[in-house]
Amino acid sequence: MSCRQKGFVYVVDDDDGVRESTIALLKSAGVEARGAASARHLLENFDSTAACILLDLHMPDISGFRALEILRGRGHQIPVVLFSGRSDLTSQSIASRSSARALLTKPFDHNTLIELVQQILAEAR
Repeated sequence: MSCRQKGFVYVVDDDDGVRESTIALLKSAGVEARGAASARHLLENFDSTAACILLDLHMPDISGFRALEILRGRGHQIPVVLFSGRSDLTSQSIASRSSARALLTKPFDHNTLIELVQQILAEAR
């Protein structure tokens, strides 16, 4: 299912396989996607034309939650979907305290991710 979109989707994950396969999945659904291997890379190279960020919660150096706090502190209100390899109360608590749209547990259902991203992109039009 393809849609015209405003901007692109950032996929931020320190796991190269997860990041690249998620980008490929989004592209197969007609969604423009770009990757960042760390939250630091995202923050240092942030492109405000992005429409959405898929952000791994647990990364070395700067966590996804901290990156989200920094982006919000800079005034960016871009929709963010957090994802994590852990399905625990700490991750759920962090996600509920953040301004993230959702928390998905890896491995996430591909259809769920695509539908969520397409919904966010449709709202941005």
